[in-house]
Amino acid sequence: MKLVLASTSAYRRELLKRFDLPFEIARPDLDESPLNGESPRATAERLAVAKARAVASQFPDALIIGSDQVACMDEQRFGKPGTVERAIAQLQSMSGRTVIFHTALALLNTRTGSHQLENVPTEVRFRTLADDEIVRYVHKERPLDCAGSAKSEGLGITLLDALSGDDPNALVGLPLIALARMLRNEGIALP
Repeated sequence: MKLVLASTSAYRRELLKRFDLPFEIARPDLDESPLNGESPRATAERLAVAKARAVASQFPDALIIGSDQVACMDEQRFGKPGTVERAIAQLQSMSGRTVIFHTALALLNTRTGSHQLENVPTEVRFRTLADDEIVRYVHKERPLDCAGSAKSEGLGITLLDALSGDDPNALVGLPLIALARMLRNEGIALP
């Protein structure tokens, strides 16, 4: 069976390469807006499955990986900022606070139509940040395409006091421990 990553994220692609398995990339085309009253966890889970299903018709005999991440603090959600100004504002609001990153992972078997789904939350405690630190960071790393505006795999780690979760890769966007388990469940030999 083919392995397909239903994402154009460079971060997810780099993480998946660690498994040393051939895979293809497909772009899911769907609205990623949360539904009214939907929890951040539920949004991430729904979108992970939806991304895999969005490309399923192109791959009738494949295992398709879908993943989505929603960052939240209390009732506030943090998406991809898209602009320097929004990235700075996100980091200012997270300064000295704890943010939960819900990273959902789905593996869809298009041969059987069944899927596996897991949510891998990561608790991230930001240290108290001065505005000049935030501005320097945003201008150096340009974290405009990642939820929460901080790349823990890069310079963003300097903004944090602590991380807590089952898989450090989940925070980058693809929980590899859960994915390895799912692939083994489908008969894929790892390592």
